[in-house]
Amino acid sequence: MSFGNSSSKRTFVSYVIVAVISSFVTGLVLFQFAGDSQTFAATGAVSNDEITPAADMQVASSTLVAAQPGGLMTTGIIADVAERVGRAVVNIDTKRTVKVSTLPFGDLFYELFGMPQRDTTREMVVPAIGSGFIIRSDGYVLTNNHVVEGAKEIVVTLADGRKFDGKIMGRDSRNDLAIVKIDAKNLPAVQLGDSDKIRPGDFSIAIGNPYGLQHTVTAGIISGLARSLDGDPKETGIYIQTDAAINRGNSGGPLIDIEGRVVGINTAIIPQAQGIGFAIPVNVAKSVMDELIRGKNIVYPWIGVQLQDVTDELAEYFGIREKYGAVVAYVYPDSPAEKAGLQEGDIILRLGNTEIKNITKLQEEVRNQKAGDKVVLQVWRNKTYMLITVTLGKMPED
Repeated sequence: MSFGNSSSKRTFVSYVIVAVISSFVTGLVLFQFAGDSQTFAATGAVSNDEITPAADMQVASSTLVAAQPGGLMTTGIIADVAERVGRAVVNIDTKRTVKVSTLPFGDLFYELFGMPQRDTTREMVVPAIGSGFIIRSDGYVLTNNHVVEGAKEIVVTLADGRKFDGKIMGRDSRNDLAIVKIDAKNLPAVQLGDSDKIRPGDFSIAIGNPYGLQHTVTAGIISGLARSLDGDPKETGIYIQTDAAINRGNSGGPLIDIEGRVVGINTAIIPQAQGIGFAIPVNVAKSVMDELIRGKNIVYPWIGVQLQDVTDELAEYFGIREKYGAVVAYVYPDSPAEKAGLQEGDIILRLGNTEIKNITKLQEEVRNQKAGDKVVLQVWRNKTYMLITVTLGKMPED
């Protein structure tokens, strides 16, 4: 082939340039496709015999989120768990009668003007809402004691919309638990987990009826364990802390793990905080559940005192060499403590052979006893050690 004129030469050169560019672009595309194929293969999206076998591939641990051993966090897993467990979550509507003042300032009006006082209260029916969950298919519902305590009327609404009158079977006022029975059978029931096995950082899901918004689902993590709701928040307690949103009306609803097992019963919040809610460990509920189902109210032993931890300043004030113990700040009238002769200002140092380092330790030791048991307290009073025997009573409902 000859190029007789410059026009033919220019045409040929153009073809060559186009061919070179096309080859270059094709090579880039093939290179990119090969790279993308490895990425897809590593995630299970593409299989290719010429790609590195999956057995030889290494995937960074941060690319997959483990839910539990053998499980993976996938799209929709929380929705699937919530849908499954939500069938066993119920709304609890109650009505209770309370006395309210008919005057805006109560008896202050009569006190200021020296007028004789009279009954200025009237009874008022107050509605309240809460949550619960079915633990047995024959109609047994677990909830918080404070959701149903004092209720004159209890209505339980199932996830399918059916409504039933509820009856309180048993209550545990100290642990804030109650069992409500409804007349229904073949109901979906939850699976109870093991709250001793959860750890801070585990996923948590709360389902309940906050502010009447039925079957609200919130998710977060377990933020802490063994939290206390009374006194110093640094003290050891029993409660699970979670950042899964809990609001008024969530009380009594389940806190579940990523596999749908109940690990706690939502019960309390810190109103001025964000993302700090508390749940009763399910193992606490399991320890008393059978008795509550049988209709028993759980009775706990009681000394009948208010206490304060010993500080260095208090130890110096009372002239005691021990820098620990529980100071009796108040003795309830007609309590086991009063009957035994305990006095305000006494410092409890031992219960039996156990040193009482703080209030929490004393409460723990008393909980290990039963109402009617006799315990011997070593007490420091007026710069003297003495022994006092207390017969434990039954903790009052209020």
